[in-house]
Amino acid sequence: MKEIKVILSPEAEEIFKYLQKTDSKIEKSILAAIKRKTELIKANPHYGNPISKRLIPKNYKEQYGITNLFRVELPNFWRMLYSLVDGETKIEIIAFILDISDHRTYNKRFGYR
Repeated sequence: MKEIKVILSPEAEEIFKYLQKTDSKIEKSILAAIKRKTELIKANPHYGNPISKRLIPKNYKEQYGITNLFRVELPNFWRMLYSLVDGETKIEIIAFILDISDHRTYNKRFGYR
């Protein structure tokens, strides 16, 4: 069985660090959910909802060269987006978390109203 590693993009890491420092109960629940969902992704890399290739934001394709994207829903309508990429060896998969965002930011990124 292949090992699954989870890596955060710089943008996702910034949000993660912010959530770790906050005292808000809501944001603490979002942080706890991120940790739980990360473990679920490690157990099943296809855990999230797949996003159609034509809907993947252009900046994700250009900046990270991704060809697949998955969405995981978090509390308070937050979303976590990740992509699966091959690791450095043939026995690992990397779940690359691209973004952790609130509902408004998510909608803007995908052009929803």
